[in-house]
Amino acid sequence: MAGLPRPKRVTDPLRDKVRAQLFGGHHLSYGSSGSEHSAEDDSPCLSELVHGFLEDDPRAEPSGYDSGSDKIDSTVDFTELIQEVERFVATSNVDPYRNLLWKHISKATEMFACFRSQPPIFRRNLMLFLREMGHNAAICKTKWDSSGGLTAGNYEFVDVVYSRGAACQVRYFVEVDFASEFEIARPTDEYPRLLQALPRVFVATSEELKRIVRIMSDAARRSLKSRGLSQPPWRKNRYMQNKWLGPYRRTSSATPASSFTPSIPAVNAVKCRSVGFDDAVNGHHFVRTR
Repeated sequence: MAGLPRPKRVTDPLRDKVRAQLFGGHHLSYGSSGSEHSAEDDSPCLSELVHGFLEDDPRAEPSGYDSGSDKIDSTVDFTELIQEVERFVATSNVDPYRNLLWKHISKATEMFACFRSQPPIFRRNLMLFLREMGHNAAICKTKWDSSGGLTAGNYEFVDVVYSRGAACQVRYFVEVDFASEFEIARPTDEYPRLLQALPRVFVATSEELKRIVRIMSDAARRSLKSRGLSQPPWRKNRYMQNKWLGPYRRTSSATPASSFTPSIPAVNAVKCRSVGFDDAVNGHHFVRTR
């Protein structure tokens, strides 16, 4: 009897006056062209890989949440999952730095609302604003190849690196429309409640992100299954994990990559406040508290 195939591991303008010090202590320098990062530190753990394999194998029933609920037509109960998301929201509020970062992101989201239809420009305005406020923010671009059933893809988002001492850095992932990444066709009645439980402005560490993505991917699979639909490759757990945690390039460039050709609003269109940034900054920055 042939054994199951072994799953493959997923591998890989500031004002002229320079800020005095970055909130949290240590400023990371990186070129505007971007620096490469492997997914080694943020790669899915063994249990996640097993979950991802089972998720793709039609012969196996995935473990985790009550799989019996998959067989209940369109009334899949997501109460447990909603409670998990609500617990994340409640515990995230105890992080003072995250609260400050969330406040600045919310402000930037309102300021640059007119650029929401042009994601590359919106993200860079958000990133530049956060850097002006003293955060070590950057644009991250992930890209991965197809491997072991994983569909190739790429993604772009904003992250912020915060230093808690010389040897401790925390990476925060920033999304201003996180729920839209998990929208599916013909959702069950309960699935929208789960989407609504996600915070509008999503700021999470890598471990928190892994957990939430796993919950949402599993919920999407169960919802689709109850409708007699298959989960598309771009909504499966391993694909979604790679969007944020795959190999990436980090850059603070104010200019979108050449692959993007966004149009700038006309002069008589709605105007957003512009944020200046000098990419060649030396020294440290501080984070504004208001």
